[in-house]
Amino acid sequence: METLGLIVSILLLLIGFVGTFIPFLPGIPLIFLGYLIWGLASHWHDFSVMLVVVVGIVALVTIALDYYAGAVGARKFGASAAGVWGAVIGAIVGVVFFNIIGLILGPLLGAVAGELLAGKKQQDAWRAGWGAFLGFLAGSLFKIMMGVILLAVFFFSLIF
Repeated sequence: METLGLIVSILLLLIGFVGTFIPFLPGIPLIFLGYLIWGLASHWHDFSVMLVVVVGIVALVTIALDYYAGAVGARKFGASAAGVWGAVIGAIVGVVFFNIIGLILGPLLGAVAGELLAGKKQQDAWRAGWGAFLGFLAGSLFKIMMGVILLAVFFFSLIF
């Protein structure tokens, strides 16, 4: 039974890591699930319950940052509340209707649309959109880095 738990856990970790690059796979939650399954299957032999709790907290923070990074980036580049909401709505609409391209361009175009609807100048609207795009990139990079770290900790715990 322990071998099956290890196989399932490693598969979840690897699929989760791929999910840090592909928006439709819940990457970090799958990695967390891999930790949880291996902890239960191994009777917490390789790592403690506390480590799984910490991984769960890291997963929640990473998910939150990933969703709001575009809005934070827009705000840092001078977006109003309309631009921030536009970035969030643009990310959601973009990923639902236009897949990966929509996820990338949605925050940018949403922030621009929100700013223009709020009566901002076109130059200011595009600056906010650029901030949303940079925020999206920063959030994605953070999510990938967390995936690498979580995988490294898992396999390090198995080996040592």
